[in-house]
Amino acid sequence: MPLRIIFMGTPDFSVPTLRALAEAGHEIAAVYTQPPRPAGRRGLELTPSPVQREAERLGIEVRSPLSLKGEAEQEAFAALKADAAVVVAYGLLLPKPALDGTRLGAWNGHASLLPRWRGAAPIQRSIMAGDRETGMMVMKMDIGLDTGPVALTERIAIGPDETSGELHDRLMQAGAALMVKALDKLEAGTIELTPQPEDGVIYASKIDKAETRIDWRLPASTVHNHIRGLSPFPGAWCEMTVGGKVERLKILRSTVAEGRGRPGEIVDGNLTVGCGEGAVRLLELQRAGGRPVTSDEFLRGIKTEKGMTLS
Repeated sequence: MPLRIIFMGTPDFSVPTLRALAEAGHEIAAVYTQPPRPAGRRGLELTPSPVQREAERLGIEVRSPLSLKGEAEQEAFAALKADAAVVVAYGLLLPKPALDGTRLGAWNGHASLLPRWRGAAPIQRSIMAGDRETGMMVMKMDIGLDTGPVALTERIAIGPDETSGELHDRLMQAGAALMVKALDKLEAGTIELTPQPEDGVIYASKIDKAETRIDWRLPASTVHNHIRGLSPFPGAWCEMTVGGKVERLKILRSTVAEGRGRPGEIVDGNLTVGCGEGAVRLLELQRAGGRPVTSDEFLRGIKTEKGMTLS
């Protein structure tokens, strides 16, 4: 018998799971998502979240409270009389009354191999750290931050040049399939929980703008991981002097390359840049106010010479 579910999520990452649960025949009693946010150039337009748009397409009731801490919101949550809550990148912490507000509890889809990379930015942090593997996990939520026991895991290899955007898209599809499988087991009463180990806990803190500038003094592998871990958003960046003016460049794609030079020095005609150790070749760039372009397109528009320096 299908379960009656409360779905809680906000960004694009959450949408495939919502869609998969509806297609699997589960009854979605309501969708909780973050309220519409200002968008557009002047910030005057309120834009609904990707999850809200999908819920409205599916004809599901949408709720977007600013908090679940109030008694009225908690009572409204419990009044849905759901079997379970499914949480995927919702953006609000669930207080204990919400965690206990369904018959079978709250189940979270998290994009890491817990307890490594608990928290807000597990995909970006895993790539920035040079991890070769990550995964999706479904866990039963408790009052801690991503501390609950794990029900299901799917391990996923990270490609050596893969960006966080590419990994994000693979993980969100894997997460949708994994959550459907978890709810099948929950419905059948066959789900098994494994406590997370106490060793190996690492937190994936939210990306701070202050850490997005490229430090060419670091080894090439570290610079490369920094670039791909922040691509496409918020984007690792550096500065380059173009026509006598200092211009900001966002670097969206790179690869570790042969070459040697001073940190930030362009060492050949293919945008290979020296690092503290080794070099990286820049493959995709974006000038301020421009669109992303390949290195070949970039070089057709800007003359660079060996010995020029990025800072």
